[in-house]
Amino acid sequence: MMELIKTLLHSDLGNNANNWAMLVFRVLLAVELFRVHGLKKFKGEKEVVPNPLGLPPALNQLMATFADTVVPLFVILGLGTRLVVWPTIGVTAVGYFVVHRNDPVEVRDVPYVYTLCFLLVAVLGPGARSFDEYFSIY
Repeated sequence: MMELIKTLLHSDLGNNANNWAMLVFRVLLAVELFRVHGLKKFKGEKEVVPNPLGLPPALNQLMATFADTVVPLFVILGLGTRLVVWPTIGVTAVGYFVVHRNDPVEVRDVPYVYTLCFLLVAVLGPGARSFDEYFSIY
C-alpha cells in the first residue's frame, strides 16, 4: 500500500528545468481556471451549470463548484494532484463531448484544452516542486 502511495505522489520529471516548468504550468493553469470559472462560484454568483448527464441538480452544481474552486488550490500546491484533477477532467470532458458537441470549434476549444492540460498533469504529476513530492520522500 505504501508503495502505491509513493508511486502516486512521486513525480520528479527528470531535471530541475522540467520540474520548474511543471510548477509554472500547473500554477498558471489552475489560476486561470479559478479566475475565469471558479471566482464566480466562490463569490456566490448564480451561474447556470449545464446538466447533460441528468445528475441531481445539487450534485451537478457541487461537482462543478468543486472542480472550479477547490481543485485549482490543490493543483497550485501540488497536493494529491494526480487524484484531485479527475473531477475537473470530468467536467471539462463533458463540456467538450456533450454540452458543446454541436458548437463551432471556436467554442469547443476551451473545454478541450482544459481537458488535455489536466490530463497531462494527471499523467506526469505535479513535478518535484510540490507537496506531493515532499510527502513521497517520507
